[in-house]
Amino acid sequence: MLEKLNIFLQRYIAILTPLSLIIGVLFENILHHLLFLVAWIFAFMTFAGSLRMKFKDLTIFIKHPIVILISIAFLHIVMPLWAYLLSTIIFDDHLLIVGFVLSVAVPTGVTSMIWITICKGNIPLGLSIILIDTLLAPIIMPFLLLLVSGERIELQLSSLMISLTFMIVLPTLLGIAVNELSKGQIPQKISSKLAPFSKLALFAVIMINSSTIAPYLKNINMELVTVISLILVIAICGYIFTMLIGRYLLSDDSHITAFIFTGGMRNIALGVVIATTYFPAKVAMPVVFGMLFQQVLASVVSKVVTKAST
Repeated sequence: MLEKLNIFLQRYIAILTPLSLIIGVLFENILHHLLFLVAWIFAFMTFAGSLRMKFKDLTIFIKHPIVILISIAFLHIVMPLWAYLLSTIIFDDHLLIVGFVLSVAVPTGVTSMIWITICKGNIPLGLSIILIDTLLAPIIMPFLLLLVSGERIELQLSSLMISLTFMIVLPTLLGIAVNELSKGQIPQKISSKLAPFSKLALFAVIMINSSTIAPYLKNINMELVTVISLILVIAICGYIFTMLIGRYLLSDDSHITAFIFTGGMRNIALGVVIATTYFPAKVAMPVVFGMLFQQVLASVVSKVVTKAST
């Protein structure tokens, strides 16, 4: 039953994601009161996603330091700069600019492993990039957000770092510890059972957080259309850049595949939580819309990667 539910949720995730956003907007008065649950829901998602990770994934850095460093630099230097440049050209709104940077400054997404596996990428390398990037998040993200926020937005830096540690670092370490101490037995038993609940948790996070930006989404105007269009352009650019950089700087196809998907996908749900918790609601607009395109673009790119490697 749970396996069938997971397959259904995975198959229709591109439809269920925007549907969750719409539900959040329609029922804003009810869901807004559930914001206190979001951090706990997200911590559960992180724990479930890290159950198959091991501490030895960190040792992959010794074998492939260049690939991992390029990945981290791309995720937290190249894309934030690109998002900042495009958004400042198009918008004269500091809150939206912060939102666009935040949408790409978050760590890479665990779901990138699905596409790395499908496209026969280097799985240990992909896991290593995800793990290292996740553990660095409480340091990198606050620094980037402090830079882009400037003096116009008061950022509670210490509180943000603590939240990031609680939501992603501690659950990740707990998931790894469970895997290591049980020698993989517990993850083998419960990972498949937790998978559908993890996806349902994602939809819950989207619904609850969408309720906070409902006033901006109820009125369809040119600004809203432009925000959606630009976030799509930035997401597409992410994949184009990773393909080009991968082809020029990396030689192994499996490494390129891991780089493409870890560089193209993001833990956007985390970005939504951070945006709605530490910034004015408008900052969350670009971040929320990033969820609409992530899985669809990954599916398209997977076909391109598969064709290029054959």
